[in-house]
Amino acid sequence: MATVTLGGNPIHTSGELPKVGTKATDFNLVKTDLETASLADFAGSRVVLNIFPSVDTGTCAASVRKFNEKASTLENTKVLCISRDLPFAQKRFCGAEGLENVINLSDFKEGSFGKNYGLEITDGPLAGLHSRVVVVLDENGTILHTEQVNEIADEPNYEAALAVL
Repeated sequence: MATVTLGGNPIHTSGELPKVGTKATDFNLVKTDLETASLADFAGSRVVLNIFPSVDTGTCAASVRKFNEKASTLENTKVLCISRDLPFAQKRFCGAEGLENVINLSDFKEGSFGKNYGLEITDGPLAGLHSRVVVVLDENGTILHTEQVNEIADEPNYEAALAVL
């Protein structure tokens, strides 16, 4: 279990993030067209997992915008924005913002992604949602970088995440 804060108040997650140098755990998440996506769908590409509580908050929206901007300049890299939001909300947000360089995926059905990656919030007002995390994978699905943002209201360290690519 990890401890992060929300407004300075401690909250806990379901476990620890996967370790750098290990293989990423496969997942089944829902795309905005309601089809299923797995990690295998992105094999051969470098992958940035931008994970957050909800696209309907300012910081989460800012991270999606920032990674969308950065993704346009990255070769052979896919940015996956993952939350428990419904796929309809994710699609609405990206459509309204004109964001086309990120792929939104939802963990709304089972919540297994958050549990398997140890980042589901277990207490406090956001219990059941994902904590703010960035995980970067190489072309073979090996984890190159992880960051669990200490204060949920803060943005991740984009430079550190992208520097490993």
